[in-house]
Amino acid sequence: MELIKNSYDAYASQVRVTMKDVDEKSGEITIEDDGIGMSKDIITNVWMQPGSDHKLKIIKSIKDNPSAKVDRAPIGEKGIGRFGVHKLGYQIEMISKMENKKEVFLRINWRDFEKDDLLENIKVDLYERDTPEYFKNGKRGTRISIKELKNKWSRGTIRELYRAVNSLSSPFETLDSFKVFFSIDKQDWLSGLMSFKEIKEYALYYAEAVIDGNQISTLKYEFRPWDTMSKLEERVETYHNIRMVEQVIDEVSKKKAWQDLDLTGYKIGRVRFKLLIFDRESKILSLGVTDKKGFTNYLNTNGGVRVFRNGIRVYDYGEPGNDWLNLDMMRVNQPGKTISNNIVIGAIDLSRTSSSGLDEKTNREGFVENESYFKFLSAIRFTIDKVLTERNKDKEKIRKLYSPTSASQPVIGNLGVLQEKIISQIPPGDFQKDLLKSIKDIEEDYKTISDIYTRSSSAGLSLGIVIHEVIHMIAELVAAVESKSVDDQVRSLVKTLQRTVSDYAGVIKQSGKSREDLLEIIDQSLSNIQFRLKVHELEVIRQYKKRVNLNTMVRCSHNLVVSTLINLTDNSIWWQNYANVKKKKLYIDLIEEPQGYISILIADNGPGFTISTDDAVKPFVSDKPGGMGLGLHLAYEVMNSQKGELIFPEEGDYDLPNEFKKGAKLLLAFKR
Repeated sequence: MELIKNSYDAYASQVRVTMKDVDEKSGEITIEDDGIGMSKDIITNVWMQPGSDHKLKIIKSIKDNPSAKVDRAPIGEKGIGRFGVHKLGYQIEMISKMENKKEVFLRINWRDFEKDDLLENIKVDLYERDTPEYFKNGKRGTRISIKELKNKWSRGTIRELYRAVNSLSSPFETLDSFKVFFSIDKQDWLSGLMSFKEIKEYALYYAEAVIDGNQISTLKYEFRPWDTMSKLEERVETYHNIRMVEQVIDEVSKKKAWQDLDLTGYKIGRVRFKLLIFDRESKILSLGVTDKKGFTNYLNTNGGVRVFRNGIRVYDYGEPGNDWLNLDMMRVNQPGKTISNNIVIGAIDLSRTSSSGLDEKTNREGFVENESYFKFLSAIRFTIDKVLTERNKDKEKIRKLYSPTSASQPVIGNLGVLQEKIISQIPPGDFQKDLLKSIKDIEEDYKTISDIYTRSSSAGLSLGIVIHEVIHMIAELVAAVESKSVDDQVRSLVKTLQRTVSDYAGVIKQSGKSREDLLEIIDQSLSNIQFRLKVHELEVIRQYKKRVNLNTMVRCSHNLVVSTLINLTDNSIWWQNYANVKKKKLYIDLIEEPQGYISILIADNGPGFTISTDDAVKPFVSDKPGGMGLGLHLAYEVMNSQKGELIFPEEGDYDLPNEFKKGAKLLLAFKR
């Protein structure tokens, strides 16, 4: 791959890789291009010199002369990639010719270096030919032949190489100026490999975005249901100038906070991002994928998000096992909303000259993890989060119509991840055994909850509530096990998790409703988070206190309603912080409604709902960066369980102070 990139840097329009009898050490590998070639002087002082700054000088000249027309900037800069040729075989032969220069021949036999202790006694053939023997009739370029191979190549390794060669350029772009041709005398070794052209037709979701400075300047999302999904229609959404934010740790308070995410000043330049998202659920695949094995194998080996500079790939992002975006861990923290490497194919395109802040490692496997890199990483994650907000709306429609599945999967799947971590990170013994037994008990209790919820839609509590409470503890446990924290801490976390799931099982089995005073419930909710309100400087307008002549008694579950009010207040705080509201306010009132209802009216002076309220109450749909998408869904389910309603009033439905009319507004409506 390094030699192919060198051909690119040599301004080649094409490079041919030929492999012959490589399953034997007597085989041969040839890399030939039609680039600018090299003279004897360049071979001596650049190609054979470790760490040459030849390419760095070219890059610098391009930066210093931005108005000059340049076909391409070199991908390499370290001056060591070409030495990979010597790792492949003992005998290296190179023929190179520049325009209007003599053809040059070089031969290096590493066996000769084993015959003498002194380098000065080792002969290296390097000479010019007055009459070209290979690059005739005005042709130019470089041909490298590697013989006496150091390792035999297997069928699996050849297929891996073929995949890597095909992924050198972005699958979304046609790089007409540079093409790679790969051939091997054992063509059957490449049989059965699906192509990107075949695979991309199975992508149900597509997105492309442009990240510039502190915003996503353009984001386009497309839902592409298959022809067999006759109940669904295509959907396209386009957004502009989405402000980016990131979560940081405040140096003074040591607490998490949100701040603007701005790439300006980090020498990253404009970022172009394209993403295909697939669905691997068996029932979905049966609707349109004929070769399911080929489909899943392709995604297993080719899935992931890759990075390209001027159309040429930065290795090894997107390789199997390299979860550089931490998509799999994000899936643990945000079940149902996020994605994993084996269901996406993505390409991030950067400008070589504008992205100098992203410095490639010496081994050419990714970027140095400096400040620019982490800003870049945060911007990509933020963009993916925005795409998933749209994807999850359509995913829910597909699941509802074509693949109704159990809601138990997020927790059960995460318990499986936790179990694997315990087995791999904690030595066998009584401690590991106790933990695994507790995890088994948790799973059994959770299945009890799931079974009851599945059998009865009026069990008094949505399974989503359990997911919301339990997932955070599982994620914390995974982190604790990975960091090999003290045994007592892990034991305590497991016991807390076990007790929580057990308690929820009891709540579901027997709903605890009683006659409660909504005035007292609101007071207790605010009292429980009084410190939080003070820290975030949120002023609460307690209009409900003036309803002294109102009958505020209803039948409900006290704790569930308190939790719902706290959750809604937390959401309000987050969105007001996100919108940089200077004087954050929350308005709470009690409203007498017709048809025997009394409602808690909640309004704030934040940015309002950023997605439709119909979508906002669905599980795992959220426009909040890093959000699980369960907040409003839980409020919706809790009100259903209380035989009440969650209502989103229109502007003007209620008499509110002007500062609250544009913010988020909702009612918790209780039947008397």
